[in-house]
Amino acid sequence: MNPNQVAVQEAARFMQEHDRFLVLSHVSPDGDATGSALGVVLMLEQLGKEYVVVNEGETPIKFNFLPRFDRLYNLRKQPLNETFGAVIAVDCADESRMGDVRSLFASGAALLNIDHHPTNDHFGTVNLIRPDAAATAEILFDVAEAAGVSFDEELALCIYTGLLTDTGGFRYSNTSPRVMEIAAQLLGYGVKPGDVAERCLEEITFAHVKVLRRALQTLQLSHQNLVASITVSAADFAEVGAEREDAGGLVNYCRNIEGVEVGVSFVEAEPGVVKVSMRARDRVDVAVIAKQLGGGGHAKAAGCTIKGLLSEVQKKVWTVLDDAVGVKFDE
Repeated sequence: MNPNQVAVQEAARFMQEHDRFLVLSHVSPDGDATGSALGVVLMLEQLGKEYVVVNEGETPIKFNFLPRFDRLYNLRKQPLNETFGAVIAVDCADESRMGDVRSLFASGAALLNIDHHPTNDHFGTVNLIRPDAAATAEILFDVAEAAGVSFDEELALCIYTGLLTDTGGFRYSNTSPRVMEIAAQLLGYGVKPGDVAERCLEEITFAHVKVLRRALQTLQLSHQNLVASITVSAADFAEVGAEREDAGGLVNYCRNIEGVEVGVSFVEAEPGVVKVSMRARDRVDVAVIAKQLGGGGHAKAAGCTIKGLLSEVQKKVWTVLDDAVGVKFDE
């Protein structure tokens, strides 16, 4: 049995041996984080376990078609007066990505860490980390089989959503033969791929359009046109009546410009806190850049959150990018 199979078996045993769990994903959850967290919830239900599923903040409403979405606690609005001895964290690239949820851990809590980010710092008691996986949802597919869980339309929908979103609709280079094999099996349980793609990849809010209009006015090329960036300030959000999730995907407009190697978005959802997202083509590993800035991710998709004025955060990012790209910001 290879190390990956051993880790999968350990994860399955973790779910079987404990009775009540805290389930969480990372702050600002995406489709893989949300689909994986709710997939774990469905697995625990089949195993006859109790659980509470939480996130530090809001989960994007576009994922409300997923089963058990209504069970998700937003700790900023729904504080809990309980601590947990068994914790399952999914899709968290490092311990800090769990956010304030850590306050719910009992002393000496056992923690199962399931993730696919190469920057993961193995913060769990049990760690199932597979950087070769396209999504955490891909790993959960194997865990479900090892735990003896039966697949149905609900569980298939959660895992499929994670696969779809983290591969960019099966377009990114992490789309492997294994990913397509799993997706094909999941469709056999009744998942409607067109509906999932519409909700996760196509449909946007009008507030997003208003934020995009503001953001495109800030678009700039730097580093001899190898880097493109876009900025949204807290004032922009307030003036157009938008929320943080309405700024999702802006970084792709930068990365998709012909000749650009790295796209960067600076999103200040609240004053003094800037979410930096980076996307790369081939020459630059943005996971390395993000890690230097206190974040993490993948070689072609990474990010971090930095406290400070927008202008200060931008200078900090440019300094790191100067070395990564081999060209200075103003050259």
